[in-house]
Amino acid sequence: MTSTADRLAHQQAKERGFGTNKQAVKFKQQDYESLRQQCLKRGRLFEDHCFPAESKSLGFNELGPYSSKTRGVVWKRPTELCSKPKFIDDGATRTDICQGVLGDCWLLAAIASLTLEHQILARVVPPGQSFTEKYAGIFHFQFWQFGEWTDVVVDDRLPTRDGKLLFVHSAQGSEFWSALLEKAYAKVNGCYEALSGGNTIEGFEDFTGGIAEIYTLNKPPPKLFQIIQKALSLGSLLGCSIDISSAYETEAVTASKLVKGHAYSVTGAKEVRYRGRKVQLIRVRNPWGQVEWTGPWSDRSSEWNYISKDEKSDLYHVAEDGEFWMSYSDFIRHFSRLEICNLTPDTLTSVDVKHWNHYQFEGMWRVGSTAGGCRNNTATFSSNPQYVVRLEDVDDDPLDDKDGCTFLVGLMQKNGRQKKRLNSKLETIGFAIYKVPDECKGRRNVHLGPEILLRQRAVAMSSSFINTREVCDRFRLPPGEYAIVPSTFHPHKNGNFVLRVFSEKQAATSPLEEDVDAEIEEKEISERDVDPHFKNLFKQIAGDDMEVSTFELVRILNNVVSHRSDLKTDGFSLETGRLIVSLLDKDESAKLGLMEFHLLWSKIQKYLEIFKTHDTDNSGTMSSHEMRGAATEAGFHVNSAVLQAIVSRYADAQYAIDFDSFVGCLIKLEMLFKMFKSLERVDTGKIELDMQQWLCLAIY
Repeated sequence: MTSTADRLAHQQAKERGFGTNKQAVKFKQQDYESLRQQCLKRGRLFEDHCFPAESKSLGFNELGPYSSKTRGVVWKRPTELCSKPKFIDDGATRTDICQGVLGDCWLLAAIASLTLEHQILARVVPPGQSFTEKYAGIFHFQFWQFGEWTDVVVDDRLPTRDGKLLFVHSAQGSEFWSALLEKAYAKVNGCYEALSGGNTIEGFEDFTGGIAEIYTLNKPPPKLFQIIQKALSLGSLLGCSIDISSAYETEAVTASKLVKGHAYSVTGAKEVRYRGRKVQLIRVRNPWGQVEWTGPWSDRSSEWNYISKDEKSDLYHVAEDGEFWMSYSDFIRHFSRLEICNLTPDTLTSVDVKHWNHYQFEGMWRVGSTAGGCRNNTATFSSNPQYVVRLEDVDDDPLDDKDGCTFLVGLMQKNGRQKKRLNSKLETIGFAIYKVPDECKGRRNVHLGPEILLRQRAVAMSSSFINTREVCDRFRLPPGEYAIVPSTFHPHKNGNFVLRVFSEKQAATSPLEEDVDAEIEEKEISERDVDPHFKNLFKQIAGDDMEVSTFELVRILNNVVSHRSDLKTDGFSLETGRLIVSLLDKDESAKLGLMEFHLLWSKIQKYLEIFKTHDTDNSGTMSSHEMRGAATEAGFHVNSAVLQAIVSRYADAQYAIDFDSFVGCLIKLEMLFKMFKSLERVDTGKIELDMQQWLCLAIY
C-alpha cells in the first residue's frame, strides 16, 4: 500500500516538472549541496553510507568478498593517490578514460563519445567541481534513468590495489572525473560488478536521454557513411563492436589488432582525396587506450603519404592512445554492429536537419491484470497496456518517393542491472502495432478488447522479442490511428517499462485507457412492489426486529452459496458483510431492513449472472484477466491501475476470483465511487481531506 502511495507521489512530482535535467530526482534522497555544506561546516570529508567503501559495493560474484580479484583492495581518495589531483584537467578528453579490470568497455566507449560534445558532458558532469575550492570529498553526476534524470552523489573513496585505481582511470593518473563518474553509475546500478558486460547503447541513452538505433553492418543501409557524418556533426553518440561466436572469443585480438566482443566508440568520419579518388575514413577508439588497428590508414601506414598536407595535419596523429582511422569499406567488413544514439533526436536519414517529436509513458505489467504476454496468448493478450499514436502528416522528401509517416518506438524494461545481484534475468520483451478500428478512432477512453485485437493482423511489430534492456525499431506507416501493445513474450511476468515514441511530424499520442467512472442504476421501488413470498422469507430470517445484522447477513449469504455446486467459494467474510451493510444502510442502524435487503438481493442476482458469464471454463471461479470486462458489465469502468489494485486485493494465489470476492469487490467499488462523488469539489475530479477525515474514511 505504501509503495503504491510512493508511486503516486512520484507521478505527481513528475507532473510538476521533476525528473528533467534541470530538476533531477535526488537518488536515495541525497542532496549534493546540503551534504557538501554539512561536511564543510563540520570540517570532515564526506562518507557515503548509501554506497560504502566496502566489498559489497564492489560486487557479489566475480568481485565478491571472497574473490581473488578483490584481494588487497584498499579504498583511497585521490588526495591519497597523488599530490595534486584534478577533477578535470584542461578539459575532458577521450584519453581520460582507460579501462581497468572491470568488463565495462561498453560504458567507457559511451563516456569517450560523450567527451566530443562538451555541452552534453556538462549535463552528466555538472561543472564547478574540484579538489581545491570548497573540497569536501563529495561529487555528483546526473544520469537519465528510465524516463527521468537522476542526480547521484558519491564520495571520492575509490578502490585501489598497490596504490593504483582498480577500475577506470586517466592516462596521466592525476585526473579523476571519469573514475568518479564510473563510481556514481555503479551506485545507481547496485555495485561495480553490475556494470560488467553490456551494450554501448545503454550508456549512450543514460548520458543523453536520447533514443538509439542499431545497424547491422553486413547489410548496411544506403548512405550509412553520410548518416554517420551527420550524426557526429549533431553530437550523436556512436559505438561499434565485433560479434563473437562463443565465449572463448571474448576480447580475442584479431591479426589486424581489433578486439572481438569489445565495445568501441566511433569518433570521426572524414572523406579524403587519395591518389586521385575520394576515400571515406572512419575514426574509432578502443577504450583500453591501446591496442589499435594495424591495417590500411592505421597509425604509420603508408596511405597517409598520399593525401594533402592540410588533410594529413588535420587527421594524422600518431600515438598509442587507442584511437585510429580505417577506411569505411574496412569498417563495415570487420565490424558487425553500429549503434547510434540520437540526441535531439534528429532524423538521421533526412538530408535536412530535423528534430523528432517525442512522447514518453511509464507502464507496468502485473500478473493477473496487465501481464498478458504476446499475441500467441489469445486469452490474455488484450490485457496488456495499450497506447495510441495518431499519424496525420506524411514525411517531407521521403527517400523512396512514397508517402508515409516515420516514427520510432522504443520499449525499455527497468532495473535490469540491479537484478543481477539477485541472479534475476531480463524479461523477453517486444511490441505489436495494430490499426485502430473506425468505431474507436478519435477516442482515448477505450481499451481494445480481444474482439478487436484478435480479429486483425498486426500492421507492424518489433523486429524481435528479446531479453534486452530495450527494443527499438523504426517504422513508416500510412496516416491513421494505431495502437501499440507492449508486452513480455510469455504471459504472467511482472515488470516495469518505459515506452517512447519519436515521430518525424507531430503525432497525438496517449494511453488507451477507459476513463474511471461508474454507472450505478438503482430502481426506485416501494414496499408494496416487493414480492409477498420475498417478504415472508425476510420475516423468517430477520426475526422480530425485522432487520438483518452483519453477522446474520454473512450467515445467510454463506448458506445460499454453500448449496450451489457451480460456485467455488471460501465463503463471505465478516469484512465483506460490513461493507455491504455500510453501503446499503440508509437509516444508519448498522442493519438492513426489508427494502435495503431487497436492493442487496437484486444486486447479488445481477452479479451472479455476470459472474457466470465470465466463468468461461465453468470452474466456479473467474480468471482475474476477465475482471475488466466483468466490472464494465456491472457498471464500473476501470483502467489498468485500478485493475491492478483489484487483482492484488481480491485474486487468489492462482489469480482466480471466486464469487464472494467478486461481490465484495463490486460492493467496495460502488462504495468508493459514491464516497468520492459526495466529497468531490464541483466536477473537478478531486477531493480534499484532512488527516482525521482521511483516517476515518480509510478505516471505515
